[in-house]
Amino acid sequence: MTTLEGIAYGFSVALQPGVLIYCLLGVTLGTFIGVLPGIGAMAAISLLLPITYYITPEAALIMLAGVYYGAQYGGAVASILLRLPGTPQSAVTTLDGYPMARQGRAGVALFVSMVSSFAGSILGIVVLVVLAGWLSHAATAFGAADYAAMMILGLVAASTIGSDRPLKGFAMVVLGLILGCVGTDVNSGAQRFTFGQTELMDGINLVALAMGLFGVAEVIANIRDAERQAAPERVSLRQMMPTRDDLRRMIGPTLRGTGLGSFFGALPGTGSTLSSFLSYAMERRIARRPERFGNGAVEGVAGPEAANNAASITAFVPTLTLGIPGDPIMALMLGALVIHGVQPGPLMLEARPEMFWGLVVSFGIGNLLLLILNLPLIGIWVSMLRIPFRFLYPAILIFVCLGVYSVRGSAFDIVAVALIGLAGYLLAIARFSPALLLLGFVLGPLIETNLRRALLISRGDAMVFLERPIACGFTIATGLLILLSIWQAWRRR
Repeated sequence: MTTLEGIAYGFSVALQPGVLIYCLLGVTLGTFIGVLPGIGAMAAISLLLPITYYITPEAALIMLAGVYYGAQYGGAVASILLRLPGTPQSAVTTLDGYPMARQGRAGVALFVSMVSSFAGSILGIVVLVVLAGWLSHAATAFGAADYAAMMILGLVAASTIGSDRPLKGFAMVVLGLILGCVGTDVNSGAQRFTFGQTELMDGINLVALAMGLFGVAEVIANIRDAERQAAPERVSLRQMMPTRDDLRRMIGPTLRGTGLGSFFGALPGTGSTLSSFLSYAMERRIARRPERFGNGAVEGVAGPEAANNAASITAFVPTLTLGIPGDPIMALMLGALVIHGVQPGPLMLEARPEMFWGLVVSFGIGNLLLLILNLPLIGIWVSMLRIPFRFLYPAILIFVCLGVYSVRGSAFDIVAVALIGLAGYLLAIARFSPALLLLGFVLGPLIETNLRRALLISRGDAMVFLERPIACGFTIATGLLILLSIWQAWRRR
């Protein structure tokens, strides 16, 4: 079956009335789940999984996938308007989206987010269709040393977010790495930095950390300003539209973010969180005026949003073609397939073409439905800013507590998010970057796991990072990036 024949076959599956209804249900539910801070697609898909027993495999997978990438759209809303990351991937969007909202450009920020998300998803679908075979082959070519070198490069590259204050940025990265070590050692089973607390055996909750650093800290910072200036009573279509300069600035980041997201989404264990951070770091690195970032730069919204939406599409590559889930959400997708007796793997395209091509086409239909659904809602979302802050912040704190508690069902996480929020407020006063702390926390465990695995395989020989071509390339790039940063710091001095 050729690609064109497969796409035509996919339309015949995805446009069936029953399947189309479940696609609409999935993307709609995903959007609202993404808007609710901290809930995330994981909880929604877990709750919907039993429903898949009673519908066809194609409809089940399309509905669950709609929840997954629909949450990427919704996650940007709370990040931009309230500085509450609806999903972990949206934490980067708060860095420039929220300042745009404070400048009275909330409608523009949401419009840029929606359009770049749609563009990233559509281009990600093209990559999935054209390069699915190559991406699956590239995923199998990566070993532990390659992953470790790639993560280290990502950490060094993304650390440029705080390059104007390098020592403070480095301190935040190290603190994030330390927090990422909390919990049970995967190799020895030893408890690290748990201080006898059984709740810390699984580590610090990522959602609690993100919500505390960005959401609760912002509430504390603004709680005295309970009568802050309200948004305009009505947001017209003209106010939502970006300027010609905004459009020019968002095209390049959207394309580059799509490329990063498409690549990292296809690699098991990386996903959209890493790609969104790397997209932001890359845009800041290549910008002519990097000081604009963190103060409402359109590129800081367009790039990460395109990256995490493209990654959510290509994340299905290893799951469907190799049977290897790249993250817990993909593991749930794999479980849904197994429930219906579908065996993912290299032969799935030939054995179940209706499922593969129906899913691929549904990505395009679902993202079009999301764009149609979300653009008219921008004015409604912006109207949230008219609510007096003295009424808004109790609701924010309630949603934060519900979202954090829903992840693990632990009251300890609610206490943790309060303490993290206080620490985040103090760090903000001292002008430390919470984004770098979150970055170190996300990448730290991945670096440690793959680094130790690579050294175990090589029996302690560190030359494995230079002997493998992929790892060697990443290692050389990391060294060059460090030298470039030192040279730029010396030049500024």
